[in-house]
Amino acid sequence: MALAESKGLILFTKNHRENDMLVKIFTESAGKQMFYAKGIQRKNQPLKAAVQPFTQAVYIGTFNSENLSFLNSAKDIQPFLNIQQDIFLAGYATYLLNLADAAIEDRVYDPNLYHFLAQSLLFIDQGYDAEIITNIFEIQILQRFGVLFDWQHCAICGESHGKYVYSSKYHGLLCEKHQYLDARHYPTDYKMMQLVRIFSQIRYEQINQLDLKPETKQRLRQFIDFLYDEYVGIHLKSKKFIDQMKNWQDILIKPETNSATESNE
Repeated sequence: MALAESKGLILFTKNHRENDMLVKIFTESAGKQMFYAKGIQRKNQPLKAAVQPFTQAVYIGTFNSENLSFLNSAKDIQPFLNIQQDIFLAGYATYLLNLADAAIEDRVYDPNLYHFLAQSLLFIDQGYDAEIITNIFEIQILQRFGVLFDWQHCAICGESHGKYVYSSKYHGLLCEKHQYLDARHYPTDYKMMQLVRIFSQIRYEQINQLDLKPETKQRLRQFIDFLYDEYVGIHLKSKKFIDQMKNWQDILIKPETNSATESNE
């Protein structure tokens, strides 16, 4: 079979035998593919840089419609360096990669998802708020799991302005006039629900306009977790990791702060 090439994002790698590797790549033109990379772990192998975590490149090889594909070389290698060097950013980026991997079957052509994922990683790498990027990605990717919500209108009357609550019973939003129809609607939090409505259609270029308090982020996190538990039902290790990061993030940052304080004294 003739060689083909495509832009791609490294999803994960797995060592195979002594010098080989299995590399899963989300390609722009052929969906997610598992590639066999022969001899890639040998010393001075030029392809090694292209299969590092959090890397985008143009990958060249044999793209098979069944079984393994084969990776020959790569060009235009673009590592997301800040993500690679920061355990917290890497945590969020890994979760997005895992979520995209779970959202569609292998070899499904989905350039829109590919570009959305690549853009998400780029914005995290450029220093945008990784939590907000993650929330936007989670909300907008729900449709790939077959979960379709109208976040802009009341499920009963179609009202598009005002304050809303979320109703599992009506599979969408209820305006103030119709909240009484579901006594068990999600706990009222109008500000958080307005953010969900914004995040469902916002572009990343617009997020500099957002300045969210930690408690708002926490309520948003809880609601998105509720949606994924209720409708998607996947439990990724990378999601558990970013949940745990909150508990030990301050511990890792404190020593650096203390030493700086001591040197100033």
